Amino acid sequence: MSELMQTEEKDGIWTVRLNRPEARNAFSVDLMRGMSRAAERLRDEEGVRAVILTAVGENFSSGMDLKDPKRWASDKTSLAERRALASWGERMCEAWENIPAMTICAIEGYCIGGGAAIAVATDLRVIGASAWFWLPEISIGIPLGWGALPRLVQLLGPAKAKRFTILCERFKGQEAVDFGLAEYLVADGQAYAHAQKLAASIAELPEIPVKMSKETINATANALNHLASHMASDQVSLAAASEEAVAARIRFATSKKDGR
Repeated sequence: MSELMQTEEKDGIWTVRLNRPEARNAFSVDLMRGMSRAAERLRDEEGVRAVILTAVGENFSSGMDLKDPKRWASDKTSLAERRALASWGERMCEAWENIPAMTICAIEGYCIGGGAAIAVATDLRVIGASAWFWLPEISIGIPLGWGALPRLVQLLGPAKAKRFTILCERFKGQEAVDFGLAEYLVADGQAYAHAQKLAASIAELPEIPVKMSKETINATANALNHLASHMASDQVSLAAASEEAVAARIRFATSKKDGR
C-alpha cells in the first residue's frame, strides 16, 4: 500500500495510519486514491476480522489538502477530468464504508472537514479527551461533500446535522460523544490502544455473523444515501466557483494566518 499510509496486520486485525504528519494528514488526491485501494484490498482479503483507521502524529486529519495542485483544475482540464478529481473523496469514503469487517476510527487532535467525513464512514469512533471535530466547509463557501451529509443525518438526526454542518460548531472530547459523533471517550493518547481492545473483542466473535449483521445494518441505514449525495461533488464544484465562495476562502485563510 502507499507510503502515504502505514499498514500492519496481526491476528486478522489491520491498522491503517494516515502518514502525512508534515501536512497535518491532509487528504491529497494521491492519499485518497491510496486509501480507496487500501479499502478495496481489505474488502477482498480473506481473514480480515477488524480494521483500525488512525494517523501518524498528533492530529488525525485537517481534511482536504487545499494546497494539492492535483485537486484544482486548470484551464486545460476537461469537465470529465474535473468531475473525476472532485469525486475521489466520496469514492474513498464509500470504499471504507463497504469494508465487510468492522471498522474503528481512533481520533487524536483535530478531525476536520474530510477527516470527519472519513471518520463517520467507519463503524465506530474512539476520541481522545482533547480531540475535536469541525466542519468548516460552509464557512469557506462550499457545501459538505464526500457523501457525509446523509451519514451525519443518520448518525445525529437532522437538527444536530444542521448544527454541525451549517453552523460549523466544534465538538471536543466528551461533547463529541454526547452529541453522537463518537462512541468512546478516552484519555489523550489512548485512542488507538482502546481501538485495539475493541478490535480484539470483535475478532473473538464468529466472523461471518459479524459481517452479515454489519451488511444488513448498513443496507438498511444507507438505502437512500446514494440518492441523497450522488450530485454532491458537482454541487461543491459549482459553489466553490462563486465570487462569494472565493471571498470566504480568502477570509478563512487570513483568519488562520492571524491565529483567529
